[in-house]
Amino acid sequence: MTIYEMTATFGKLEHETLTLKPGLNIIEAPNEWGKSTWCAFLVAMLYGIDTRERTTQDSLAVKERYAPWGGSPMSGRIDLCWEGRDITIERSTRGRSILGCFRAYETATGLQIPELNAENCGQLLLGVEKSVFTRAGFIKLTDLPVTQDERLRRRLNALVTTADESGASDALAQKLRDLKNQCRANRSTGLIPKAEAQRAELEEKLSKICELRDQCQRIQSQQEVLSEHISKLENHQAALNYAAAQEQVQKAAAAQLHLERIREERVQLQTQCDGLPGLETLHAKLGQLEKLRVQKEELQMQVQLQTPVISAPEPPAAFRGCSGEEAVEQARQDQALYEALQSEKKGSVGWLVFAGAGLLLAGVVCLIMSWTVPAVLLMAAGGGGLIGGTVLWSGANRKSRSTQLHMERLLERYRSPDPSQWVLAARQFARSVQEYEENTASLRSERMLVQEQLQKVNAQLSALTEGASYIQKEQQWKKMLERYQELEACVREQQRTEELIGSLSADRQLPQPPAFADTLSCSQQETDKLLADAELDRHQLQRQLGHCQGQMESLGLEEVLQQQLQAVNTRLRRLEDTYSALEMAQTTLQEASKELQRRFAPRISRRTQELFGEMTANRYDRLTLGEDLRVSAGAQGEDTLHTALWRSDGTVDQLYLALRLAVAEELTPDAPLILDDALVRFDDTRLASAMEILEDYAKSKQVILFSCQGREGALGKGVCQKH
Repeated sequence: MTIYEMTATFGKLEHETLTLKPGLNIIEAPNEWGKSTWCAFLVAMLYGIDTRERTTQDSLAVKERYAPWGGSPMSGRIDLCWEGRDITIERSTRGRSILGCFRAYETATGLQIPELNAENCGQLLLGVEKSVFTRAGFIKLTDLPVTQDERLRRRLNALVTTADESGASDALAQKLRDLKNQCRANRSTGLIPKAEAQRAELEEKLSKICELRDQCQRIQSQQEVLSEHISKLENHQAALNYAAAQEQVQKAAAAQLHLERIREERVQLQTQCDGLPGLETLHAKLGQLEKLRVQKEELQMQVQLQTPVISAPEPPAAFRGCSGEEAVEQARQDQALYEALQSEKKGSVGWLVFAGAGLLLAGVVCLIMSWTVPAVLLMAAGGGGLIGGTVLWSGANRKSRSTQLHMERLLERYRSPDPSQWVLAARQFARSVQEYEENTASLRSERMLVQEQLQKVNAQLSALTEGASYIQKEQQWKKMLERYQELEACVREQQRTEELIGSLSADRQLPQPPAFADTLSCSQQETDKLLADAELDRHQLQRQLGHCQGQMESLGLEEVLQQQLQAVNTRLRRLEDTYSALEMAQTTLQEASKELQRRFAPRISRRTQELFGEMTANRYDRLTLGEDLRVSAGAQGEDTLHTALWRSDGTVDQLYLALRLAVAEELTPDAPLILDDALVRFDDTRLASAMEILEDYAKSKQVILFSCQGREGALGKGVCQKH
């Protein structure tokens, strides 16, 4: 297959076009130009994009890493030559199907190529699966070591067999794995675990049936014991019923005798009551008597509780023998007399003596002042006033002593120095006399009213009892009432006895005596309770027995389960034998596969050693390839082989480039060889040798070399594009 032109809207490529030629193509461009993007675009166009891939912490998913920077849908086109036909493949994005819309047609005519589709495009064009191509014909600096892959291993195996890539051995290995998985995929799935689970289930059912059968036998034994216990209780109950029936007959006979006595007593009482007042009359008289008795007792209680008549108020000494009004009038007169005596005492002639003395003194003064005439007149007037006043003074003194004596007697009588209080005291005495008279009149009126009511009640009692003592009459009427009550009680007793005789005589048939000797001593109530409990226990035992029998029926017949268990054991032995045979066959096939890997390793290692020798001027003359495609090499003069860990980075790149070229030479002879900065760490000498090898490869297939440096273009003879 040869690529002519690629047009991409992919990552940073926005409708960019890359034109290629047959043979060796060297694309020289700086970092971040898009070399790795073109390589990823080519793989995506051939094999599509896995939209299920998810971004992790260490890597981005392809659909996210190469999403167009401009926001356009991811799309692309490749013009190429395949099996001598110029064709074009196109992929575009629709919705969430990234590059899922595929089209392949002849470039010149546009005719559809039906054998190519989105799934098999890379497989048909390159002849290998995606994983094989990326590990063989697609060489990147960051991914030079060849890692193990199932498809790559299968194709390498085909190199040393018949070159048949149908994968018969792999199909056989897969068939063996499938058969083993059918027998036992793990501990819980497969025919063997299912058979073992079925066997365990059958064994558990049989064990459960044995347990249930034993449980049924125990329940049946308990039922037998319980039935015997119930039989004894029923026999004891029959004995109790028989004894109770006999006792009932005796009670009926005794009740008949009692009924005859009651009838005789009723006749006697009826005769006694015929001569007595009626029952209603007695009740009415007793009720009226009780009512009057209560009224009499209440009235007597009122008489006892009445306020006693208080004594008349004691009058003051000044008002003894006087009524209230007389005391007030006397107090007023005595007060007026006292005030008059007091005024009379104050009107004395002592002033005349004093006036005469004053005039006499004035005359002396005038005489001293040589006023003779006024002095004589004043002295004469003063002497006369003094003599007259003295005479009058002595008479007034005698009358004043009499008045004072009278006033003292009045004060002593009222025993109060204030005459204004005499009238107040008299009025207070008059009010107390009036209150006493009013209270006395009210009490007398109440007493007369209660006495009148009491006389009326006594008259009614006398009329009711016909003059007899109401206590005796009450006792007499109560005795009559007792006769009626005795008659009524006798009638009730007769009715009760007749009902009792009727109930006792309702069933004359005696129950059957007990079937066998009664050894129990329980009462009727205890027997009934024991029988009820026993019946409940029997019901529960029967229910448990039915539950156990139902479980046994649900588990199935024991004979059928035994047969099924025998069949399962037989099938399980066959499956285990089959599983052992499959394990043996699988082990044999694995050993054969390892043998094939050991056989193809020398072929790849020989070609790798040739290419590695050409690149290193035959410095390394020994090389081995392990089953995991890891290479160990030995240089001239070295006693042992060393892995890539012992070599320089450039030498490691050259070693794995030789391995990649050897694998691509065998597995992808018609596919283009893609190299992405794979020669960056080569020195000039070994770079020149590598370029010669690539030029030799370009004679039979298209080689596309992406590089970030100009050394490859200077050494190469192919087409060099500088960007």
